[in-house]
Amino acid sequence: MCGIIGCAGRGGETLDTLMHGLSKLEYRGYDSAGVALSNEELSVRRKAGTLDALRSSLSSQTLLDGDDSTVEGDGLHDNPVGIGHTRWSTHGPPTDDNAHPHRDCTGRVAVIHNGIIENYQELRDELAAEGHEFHSDTDTEVVPHLIETALDTGMAPEEAVRSAVSRLEGAYAICAVIAGVDRVFAARNDSPLVLGISEEAYFLASDVPAFREFTDQVVYLDDGEFAVINKNGWRVTDVDGTVVEKSINTIEWDPEETGKSGYDHYMLKEIHEQPRALRQCLQGRVDELGGEVLLDELGALDPDTVQFVACGTSYHAALYGAQLFRSIGIPAQAFIASEYATSVPPIENDLVIGVTQSGETADTLSALREARHRGAKTLAVTNVVGSTAARECDEALYIRAGPEIGVAATKTFASQLITLSLLTLHLNGSEDDRDVIAGLRDLPSNVQAILDDTNAREIAEEYHDSDAYFFIGRGLHHPVALEGALKFKEISYEHAEGFPAGELKHGPLALVTENTPVFAVVTGDGEQARKTIGNVKEVEARDAPVIAVTDGASDVERYADHVLEIPESTPRTAALLANVQLQLVSYHAAALLDRPIDKPRNLAKSVTVE
Repeated sequence: MCGIIGCAGRGGETLDTLMHGLSKLEYRGYDSAGVALSNEELSVRRKAGTLDALRSSLSSQTLLDGDDSTVEGDGLHDNPVGIGHTRWSTHGPPTDDNAHPHRDCTGRVAVIHNGIIENYQELRDELAAEGHEFHSDTDTEVVPHLIETALDTGMAPEEAVRSAVSRLEGAYAICAVIAGVDRVFAARNDSPLVLGISEEAYFLASDVPAFREFTDQVVYLDDGEFAVINKNGWRVTDVDGTVVEKSINTIEWDPEETGKSGYDHYMLKEIHEQPRALRQCLQGRVDELGGEVLLDELGALDPDTVQFVACGTSYHAALYGAQLFRSIGIPAQAFIASEYATSVPPIENDLVIGVTQSGETADTLSALREARHRGAKTLAVTNVVGSTAARECDEALYIRAGPEIGVAATKTFASQLITLSLLTLHLNGSEDDRDVIAGLRDLPSNVQAILDDTNAREIAEEYHDSDAYFFIGRGLHHPVALEGALKFKEISYEHAEGFPAGELKHGPLALVTENTPVFAVVTGDGEQARKTIGNVKEVEARDAPVIAVTDGASDVERYADHVLEIPESTPRTAALLANVQLQLVSYHAAALLDRPIDKPRNLAKSVTVE
């Protein structure tokens, strides 16, 4: 949610750098945008809507301030520092006035902010009583006024920003610039902020893609830390102003990985990247000859029970993981993180696993922190090296999916499922695992076979104007049914629900009509398949069209109107293969409806507020 970019040392290219950074952060979700340049003068421009709306109001020669008066930037072309922001509305609707950056009364301070300042109303009332005027509904606007107040007492710029930040309660990643000061000031608490280092310039951002084109050298800020950049360097200190020695990390992925590579949408590109992502996930972790899985990055784990905490798509991966743990004799449950954090179940010798693609999901972080507070060992299953979850948990296990730009998670979900499968094999390996390991080996090529031969587009064309869509499955297919429905509703805006197949007759069957397609995931020929076929017959009897996602091992095809085929595989990997077909159906249905597939309304890639 929201995107931050700041830079120093880019000279006359500062504005272009900010706009480029914001374009790389669009995937996070936003409804307004703005930039500020600061040298002798401070110039700000912000607009509701897309980056194109902001871009159309800018030129390389001029920035317009909030009063729409032109500031010719004679002093700005030397070597200004700058900040930029894409806002996802929390306090107040998406308007020009509510867009960031926000300024103080004098127009010399500009601030951008991710997160929520919980005590903003108290601060706003105090500042208003002192004569400060506010022009937005946002919580952020108190920050520049607090800085202004501190400057008026004679504090130096850095001291003034520190003073303002010290009064804030809640989650924030903040960047501030001050007219006449050649630095960008930044602070972090419970909201991601990363520093980029190149030979000639320095950057601050909410995520690496904002500046990856310029450098692969990064420093991850921790909660309570304060950073300063200018054209000559960078410095990180703690709350007391003591310099903190930070390690510099190298980003392994290429900046071209965040492009569309000729695909119409990032989502379609990332669906097609799943074979490569899965190979990356498995590389060096599976010894097929020895019949074992080795996760050398993990310390000793011997849990009596396991609790998963996660949100959204990651929660569906957690449901899958919990079933796998139960299958090896370790009691496991999956909890929605926002509920867990406020009503924690008993924790004894539990391992609490946080599944979070970004490693910055606020609800999941809160749940993990509560678990640690109660004495549990914690493990982060995440995609982002150096993320908050990875740094705060006792252990981290990376899914290695590579950067994912589309808001709707695809390749990261697949990589989460396989990583959790590897984790259970690592903890409880046996000779019987050879078939499972062979299935993992074949998984990338099986996914590729689906991508090459799918008829998902034809299915989407047949049913894209239906009243509603149901997805059903049993066992490991139940999380896939939930995920299939979530993907469909996220990007098509059509009503879709996922159910355990046996639950249809306990209520949802009342909604089934001839205009309610039912996607049934049926693989193998065991008891689960036979019972699911029974549920398929129930909806068939109500004239609902049935689309079977199957490997052909059962006779479900005779009761289905259409079939989405998957290769024969193991029960663990069959669920993932079925998910690929459902991803493609959702994508094509949304494309036929002309939806903004990569940026669905009201949604954000990384939800960093609770």
